Amino acid sequence: MSSLAFLLQQGFDPDQLQKMMLAIVPIILVCVAVGFAIVIIPFWFICKKAGFSPWLSLLNIIPLGNLILIYVLAFAQWKVTPIPTMAFPPPYPPPQPPLPPQV
Repeated sequence: MSSLAFLLQQGFDPDQLQKMMLAIVPIILVCVAVGFAIVIIPFWFICKKAGFSPWLSLLNIIPLGNLILIYVLAFAQWKVTPIPTMAFPPPYPPPQPPLPPQV
C-alpha cells in the first residue's frame, strides 16, 4: 500500500511499474486457478453422482454459468436410481436361548 502511495506521489516509473506487474501477475494467476479448483472439483463430483457428464462442471468458468449449472441440477431428472431396499438381505436373528429344564 505504501509503495502504491509512493508511486502516486512521484509519478510512474515504467521500469518499476513493470517489475511490480511481473511480481503481481503470477500471484493473481495462482489465486484464480485455486479459486477455480475450489468451485469446479465439488461440482465435478456432484455431476458425476447425479448421472450427468462431469464436464458440465466447467460451466463455472463462464460468467453466470454456475447459475445455469445449479438450475440444471435442481430441475433435471437425475439418472441415478436408488438402491432397492432388499438389495442386501436382512441380518439373521440371534439364536433363541435354551429353555430352562422342566421338572
